[in-house]
Amino acid sequence: MHVPKHHTSTNHRDSSSDMWNDRAESEPDFSDQKCVHPQLNPYDPSIMNFYGTQAAAVNCRSAMEDWVYVTNGTFRISRRARRLHGNITCEYAPIVRGSDFSARHAPHVKPMLDGSPLHSDFFKVACVSDGGKKYMNIHSAVAWNPAVWARLVSAPNRQPNNRSALNLSVFMFGFDSLSRMAWMRLLPRTRDYYINVLGGIELSGYNIVGDGTPAALLPILTGKMEEELPEARRGFTGASTVDNHPWVWRNFSHHGYVTAHAEDMAHVGTFQYRMLGFKDQPTDHNMRTFYLAAESMYKHNPPLCLGSKPRHINFMNWFRDLFDMYRDVPKFFFGFHAEMSHDFNNEVQALDDDLVDFLKGLQEKGHLNSTLLILMADHGARFNYLRATAQGKLEERMPYFSFRFPTWFRKVHPEIVRNMEINSKRLTTPFDIHETFLDILNYTGTGMADIKKHRGVSLFKEVPKERTCSHAGVSPHWCACLEWQTVNRSDAVVVQAVQSAIRAINGYTSIARENCAKLTLLEIKHSARYVPNVKDVSIAQKLSTYRHSHLSDSFTYPPTSASAVELFQVSFKTQPGQGHFEVTCSRDVTSGVFRMSAKDINRINKYGDQPRCVRDKLPHLRPYCYCHTVLRFVLLCPH
Repeated sequence: MHVPKHHTSTNHRDSSSDMWNDRAESEPDFSDQKCVHPQLNPYDPSIMNFYGTQAAAVNCRSAMEDWVYVTNGTFRISRRARRLHGNITCEYAPIVRGSDFSARHAPHVKPMLDGSPLHSDFFKVACVSDGGKKYMNIHSAVAWNPAVWARLVSAPNRQPNNRSALNLSVFMFGFDSLSRMAWMRLLPRTRDYYINVLGGIELSGYNIVGDGTPAALLPILTGKMEEELPEARRGFTGASTVDNHPWVWRNFSHHGYVTAHAEDMAHVGTFQYRMLGFKDQPTDHNMRTFYLAAESMYKHNPPLCLGSKPRHINFMNWFRDLFDMYRDVPKFFFGFHAEMSHDFNNEVQALDDDLVDFLKGLQEKGHLNSTLLILMADHGARFNYLRATAQGKLEERMPYFSFRFPTWFRKVHPEIVRNMEINSKRLTTPFDIHETFLDILNYTGTGMADIKKHRGVSLFKEVPKERTCSHAGVSPHWCACLEWQTVNRSDAVVVQAVQSAIRAINGYTSIARENCAKLTLLEIKHSARYVPNVKDVSIAQKLSTYRHSHLSDSFTYPPTSASAVELFQVSFKTQPGQGHFEVTCSRDVTSGVFRMSAKDINRINKYGDQPRCVRDKLPHLRPYCYCHTVLRFVLLCPH
């Protein structure tokens, strides 16, 4: 089996076998903590069985070399193209936002002369040489925006005049579906540079609070779970766009920051796939418009390329251009790259060297001297075979998250860095990231975080060792530091739990029964009962109630007494469609009644085209619905 190469800062080994023979680096000391996350081996054999050949570097050499590029908001025709093809004339078509689901052309500029300022961040260009050779492509860059600059100058709380601010820019750069272990496996060079050269701090106790990307990003960007925000899901009565959510980039904008957001898979956008998206552009610069126009052009390019440039390089270069354009302006930038990690994250290793080069470029230009650099992921793998393993289940709940402070900040605020290093070993969540962002703008000091009053706390304060998932707003289903004891799959109570879960799923799809088949049990895969340990019992008296809305009743955890409620976690497959589900449910010991929340029922294998009949109108039912139309097709065409 050929596998990726691993390099370390000490010896830069080239043998591919070395990487997989390595073992987990020394794990942090979790002694005396109430929430202790499992210490996983990133190269565990149960995981490595699913990794095959090393992902090949993205090769765009078969494409015509780009004739056009942009530097600091200026349109340029490359000297090499003119040397090869002679005089070149270009027509420029600005691409502007139509809505959150469409892009359109503004009036064309012809000719667009070399050295002209850009008219828009995104554009299509068609060029022809005197000899008749043609070039056409779509490009992304950063244009000078007078409206943005006017706002930056006039912002009432513009740094550094705001005395309560920490004078830090923020650049959060993330990937879809990368656990902390997967980051170690697949991005070793990036991790080595980030930790050993830049001095980054990894959060080894970072725990997700729900299923999927929205559940990961909404708490970071708004401080709230989706069910706590105004209804925005397509197909729901009274649903509206997400504009009225309390987006944290607005806080930064009010304080004189330029804001930017990029997500590279427009067709599955975090806030557009099953939500209604934004009515107005949410940030000063937003790359969604580019991807709405670009995705239709991918088929004319080599795989993962846009012209002669890899698409991930184009993504990174956009942020490089933002830093160059707004060099001396406070910034809040968030880039979320999904294309090379969303399905099976093995491909992401192909951009490891490019990501190192990107970070080195920011550092060498001085952009990181004033910037809090965050590398992160939303969750671990959710749907592939890796997820079905015991370690894969835990990895899903423990994504990569890390902070890197400028050198001067470490000297001026050593107590913040000390707390961050302590907190790197404690239970932390997306809610904490939101509070930390707010603390950058209105710094409230260090000291000890108040976990009794607040589920989310600034990581500039020390997180107490006593913190548990119940303090932090993490339900038992998603908490990676609980202990579960395997129960026989044939146990009568387990069978009842599974049947209750299937009834709940069928209850969800009952509103679309004319389209969605009623599911039945195919196979129970695994079952476990939550076993409180001494640490859990010690905090059981400090009860936290999780109110689960959306499609289900609520239940209380921890239970009011040790014998009142049992928690079960069951994994099973249903038919038709062989949907593989994992569910955490509570059982009232007295009545025998099971309760569960839609938040704690997750589909752990791909559903593909099975829910196509509800995809547009009721997208929230996608994990549960097996369309009758699919079933009829299978019956008619079994092979």
